[in-house]
Amino acid sequence: MRAWQVHRLGEPADVLSLDEVPDPRPRPGQVVVEVEASALGFPDVLLCRGRYQRRPDLPFIPGGEVAGRVSAVGEGVSLRVGDRVAALPYAGLAERVVVREVGVFPLEGLDLGWAAAAAFPAAYQTGYAALHLRGRVRAGETVLVHAGAGAVGSATVQLAVAAGARVLATAGSDDKLARCREAGAEIAVNNRTDGLVAAVKEATGGRGVDVVVDPVGGRVFADSLRCLAFDGRLVAVGFSSGDQPQCPVNRVLIKNVSVVGLHWGLYAAERPDLVGQVHRRLRELVERGALRPLIFGEYPMEEVPALLEKVAAGQTWGRVVVRPNEMPA
Repeated sequence: MRAWQVHRLGEPADVLSLDEVPDPRPRPGQVVVEVEASALGFPDVLLCRGRYQRRPDLPFIPGGEVAGRVSAVGEGVSLRVGDRVAALPYAGLAERVVVREVGVFPLEGLDLGWAAAAAFPAAYQTGYAALHLRGRVRAGETVLVHAGAGAVGSATVQLAVAAGARVLATAGSDDKLARCREAGAEIAVNNRTDGLVAAVKEATGGRGVDVVVDPVGGRVFADSLRCLAFDGRLVAVGFSSGDQPQCPVNRVLIKNVSVVGLHWGLYAAERPDLVGQVHRRLRELVERGALRPLIFGEYPMEEVPALLEKVAAGQTWGRVVVRPNEMPA
């Protein structure tokens, strides 16, 4: 089968190679998925650079989100060949992937096309965990979501709206601000030109927001602390800016606020029961029509390096999807 492999670390366009590799075989507790769609994300860029929290041995296949049909099952698995699923593998940019059953999510009965299904699991699970497990969001509260046009950001905006929150979002261009509003944000702020703290204070009558979800880090993290209301919660999801922020504890104390982190992937190892609960809740929201992944576009597998360069440069929104086994008409 074909798969994109990284043989040395660097920029995606320089280090990715489309290779023929052996077909995966399932071990006990695993399934093989015939991939219909793979979703690209900034973690794939970081993996290529060797700067992600997980650093696999070379050579490796990047890609963390796919959708397709189960083509083989290992011993002790409840899924069946032919089941339509989304999955979170460790090597998703391939025509077939092997995944532990805990990382496979049935799609039967859901009105999601392949592209939306591939874009669904990681972003929405992360957004749900950020808001509910870590941010303790409540109906009527105000939520600020950074990078609101991105995959995790747009998912978090939709989930906050579904939770009954008022949502503010940030982005860095007019097109991305429009995508924030499309996802459901009441107010969209250009974090490059508008002055984040002043804009949030104006939008909230000087009070600030109850929850911030921040996948950006750097200056945005520091400004977010100043945007929190009394008893507010800042959930750090990542640092796509490349700048790992420092937390001034004096500001945490003075405002009686909380700063918490979210590494959603760790829940699969530590609390797999919660992973299943979150997926079931997300299924309910999809069935209600409350969630709809934003898809930047669908592309052939051969374009992965160029597409990841666009992701790295911030030239995309939502999820970029590739189709390893066929191109859409």
